[in-house]
Amino acid sequence: MCTDPRIRAALDRADAPLAVDLGYGARPDTALELAGRLRAVDPRVQLVGLEIDPDRLAPPSPGVRFALGGFELAGLRPHLVRAFNVLRQYDEDEVAAAWAQLCGGLAPGGYLVEGTCDEIGRRHCWVLLDADGPVEFTMSWAPTHSERPSDLAPRLPKALIHRNVPGEPVHALLEAADRCWDRAAGHAPFGPRERWRVALEMLRDEGFPVRVRRGRSVDNLLTVPWSAVRPVS
Repeated sequence: MCTDPRIRAALDRADAPLAVDLGYGARPDTALELAGRLRAVDPRVQLVGLEIDPDRLAPPSPGVRFALGGFELAGLRPHLVRAFNVLRQYDEDEVAAAWAQLCGGLAPGGYLVEGTCDEIGRRHCWVLLDADGPVEFTMSWAPTHSERPSDLAPRLPKALIHRNVPGEPVHALLEAADRCWDRAAGHAPFGPRERWRVALEMLRDEGFPVRVRRGRSVDNLLTVPWSAVRPVS
């Protein structure tokens, strides 16, 4: 999020950039970490951690405060909302309404990042959304914690996790990612990131609209437009 040029631009344009970490859980660790990373890029950013459980509200710290709130975003108009491991407790048919409510609460030009991660933050899948809806889908994983791209299947966001079946685009993407990863095995001696770079090239050669990111990342990343994984029905 901190390096995505679209999110950076949304924060840069704001007179008073505001971010929300929705449903940070029993501990405020994710809210504090997100605030620290965003404020390292733009010291003006203020972050609000929202929880529906009053017993989880933490004391404020520089640039961070905590409040009660849910999908209504406590009446705030943030430029960025992070909502991880929130919708996984809902039914799939409730996702669209939740997305609409959250995106409707964004400041003009703002973004929602909604997804799922594992307990130690080494496997992530998320959807980037703007006021018009989903824009793209990303999978991100620490190479030393996953053997194949499809290991992230249990961390697919609620909108996609039940669609990992034959005939659905996300299933085809995961199968192709595994296939290209296996074909790139000859590059394993150069490290998993180099092997994944080659696998991404193979995915593009197969016709998958993979977004090429600038710069290096410590994680393996796979990003495609939402249209490439949108559920069939």
